Amino acid sequence: MCDLFEPKRLFTPAEARQTLPLVRQIVADLLNISLDIDFMKTVLGADAKDHPQILDRIATMQELFTELESIGCFFKDWSFKIGLVDFPAIIDDKLVFLCWRSDESDLEFYHEIDAGFAGRKPIPQKYFDLPLDVQKINND
Repeated sequence: MCDLFEPKRLFTPAEARQTLPLVRQIVADLLNISLDIDFMKTVLGADAKDHPQILDRIATMQELFTELESIGCFFKDWSFKIGLVDFPAIIDDKLVFLCWRSDESDLEFYHEIDAGFAGRKPIPQKYFDLPLDVQKINND
């Protein structure tokens, strides 16, 4: 395991895929709220910072981040443009992130912890072919 990063849980590709309907909705909500906030900032100008509607939307975003964290995945798109989410996993005996973006229909890529989005590679098919219980044993 990585000395600096201890995930709460590890996902198999199949487990991460099972969470995608919920994760997809949470990410869509985050991106939409971000657009709302940007629009309100434009309309309100200097008064936007402490405006109750903006503060309310920021609180809602915090709840959504907490929900993603409770699933065990991480929101990584601080520009709020593509909705990037990482799921901790083990691929080829290394701690990695399974990597999904909101414009992708399925989870198909991973990257090493230090490589980031630019280092994405296809998840090896063998990790999808294993029965879920065998994947679980391999991740424990």
